Amino acid sequence: MPQPIILEGSLTWRQVSEVAEGTPLALGAQAQSRIRAARALVESIVAKGVRAYGVNTGVGALCDVVIPQSKLEQLSRNIVMSHAVGLGPPLEAPAVRAIIAAAINNFAHGLSGVRPAVVERLLALLEHDCIPEVPSQGSVGYLTHMAHIALVLLGSGRARLLDRPMSGAEALEAMHLAPLVLASKEGLSLVNGTPCATGLAAIALARTQRLLDWADVVAAMTFENLRGQIAVFDADAVGLRVSAGVAEVGERLRVLLSGSGILRESAGRRTQDPLSLRAVPQVHGAVRDLHAHAGRVVDDELESVTDNPAVVGTAHEPRALSGAQAVGAALGLTVDSLAVAAAELAAMSERRVDRLVNPLLSGLPAFLATDDGTGSGFMIAQYAAVSLVADNRRLAAPASLDGGVTSGLQEDHLSHATPGALKLLQIIDNAESIVAIELLAAAQAYELQRDGRVRAAQTDAVYRRVRGLVPQFRDDRPLSADIRTARELLRRPPPDLSAAAEA
Repeated sequence: MPQPIILEGSLTWRQVSEVAEGTPLALGAQAQSRIRAARALVESIVAKGVRAYGVNTGVGALCDVVIPQSKLEQLSRNIVMSHAVGLGPPLEAPAVRAIIAAAINNFAHGLSGVRPAVVERLLALLEHDCIPEVPSQGSVGYLTHMAHIALVLLGSGRARLLDRPMSGAEALEAMHLAPLVLASKEGLSLVNGTPCATGLAAIALARTQRLLDWADVVAAMTFENLRGQIAVFDADAVGLRVSAGVAEVGERLRVLLSGSGILRESAGRRTQDPLSLRAVPQVHGAVRDLHAHAGRVVDDELESVTDNPAVVGTAHEPRALSGAQAVGAALGLTVDSLAVAAAELAAMSERRVDRLVNPLLSGLPAFLATDDGTGSGFMIAQYAAVSLVADNRRLAAPASLDGGVTSGLQEDHLSHATPGALKLLQIIDNAESIVAIELLAAAQAYELQRDGRVRAAQTDAVYRRVRGLVPQFRDDRPLSADIRTARELLRRPPPDLSAAAEA
């Protein structure tokens, strides 16, 4: 079991992604103190009758309806129930855990005003691996997904506890917890803010990072098979472009291809390779630069208070800052940009697959088949890659421009950050499959090289790793199973190039 992450100030996107994969999360003393202080402010607002959105008024277009103190608990419960309108297939467990972690982080800033008990129950869900059933569709911003998580805290909804489906009431009973009775403002805080988009974006960042590292490795294997001109990756060549990402990819390719007998023999045979080979540092590097920027945006979001209203002041003079801090425009624009970048990375991978399977370009047997004429080899695998590239092109349309009007003209601008993050994850799914196809094709191509030249040590190690999972393809089984296996490999840590670089 990994060491728990202690939340004192703010989580980073990397920490959220670690919690998503099972790392425990606990509150530090400072965070607990802030949460208690904020709750005291809400109670003072209620006691003094200070008008505050969602505390003692309705929400959305009902914001001018004042709610009597006797009905504030009912208001909180009703908000959760009415906002739980999610549709479609449920989110996977890591996505739900990431959303919960981001919500806890938001409350820990100490400006939301929920009771410590609410945060403790959310932490209990993580601790017991209790995953609320959260439908993936139905949100234009942030409301429905958190509402379905909150249902389980109330003993409603459904969940999976240790991977067993059950009702929310059964899950609480199994954890020896009583259903929560929400107090003033807690219903609004539980569905409010950007934890949903933030948590999903953190997962997308982690998966993109792993995909980027593998894409460099797989591109190097294809480059070697197609006997590219390695001088294009020299430090003085890639250094002409001012980009940390380009420099990093150039260095990684030099390490991956160091000592390649295949490339040593082919040096100088061509003046210039096609762009899908020679522009790997420029394209992969640009995606890395954008990924680094996206990481800063998500970290900024985690450091921000995205609850509305936020409570400030003192017990004698409490204030509710009602504004637009819950609007996720920065996240929406960022996940849209990263979606385009991931789609481009995958499209370039498909172009390299095409060069591997085309005998007019590769100098290898047609479609990497092992039996001339009767075998189709990787012919249709390349079709599948083309299909996924086209799917990504459709998905990469910006969600942040979708617009829409809700809540009786009160919510007349929508950022669509959560739908944007969800379609980014779909694009990453497709991209992993495309790079997996390239990985299998590159491994097959090595076995069809005719001169027996020595591969680079790094690419040879990856080739052997692939062959430890799937044998050479001889049209003797459905290739889709091999693609799934290769895709699972891409979800594991990529080769560590640091030791090779030092050597």
